[in-house]
Amino acid sequence: MKLIFTLMFSAFVTICFSQDYKTIGASFDYSSPLDLSEVINTPSEQFVSVKAKVNSVCQVKGCWMTLTSSNVEEDVFVKFKDYGFFMPLDLAGQEIIAHGVVSKTTTSVDELRHYAKDAGKSKEVIEAITEPKEEYKMMADGVVILD
Repeated sequence: MKLIFTLMFSAFVTICFSQDYKTIGASFDYSSPLDLSEVINTPSEQFVSVKAKVNSVCQVKGCWMTLTSSNVEEDVFVKFKDYGFFMPLDLAGQEIIAHGVVSKTTTSVDELRHYAKDAGKSKEVIEAITEPKEEYKMMADGVVILD
């Protein structure tokens, strides 16, 4: 009887405390992600797992997103490896863990305008983009949605 009770209790604890997160793209170990601020303060060409809040998502088909954290001033722009997967369009505001490579790059005016259009910005906002922007970008191969 003790064995049956112990097994039932173990199953109950496992069911109650396990997290069933949605993974999009490649699977990866998300047990110890870095904060977004740690990654952008020391960007390298290494794969990292980053925990952050989604600020915005491409409203055309979810082919990019921006990540934010209370510890950073600028969002990090995320695209997905080989255009192989997309994010839900309503993901803004949710926490995720993304796995990929972060780098600092310069984004052209044309590309910035394209992303502004995808985000649903007004014609005036799009036309006001007149200079390239140096920013942090991530090429992600997998994302885990936490919320």
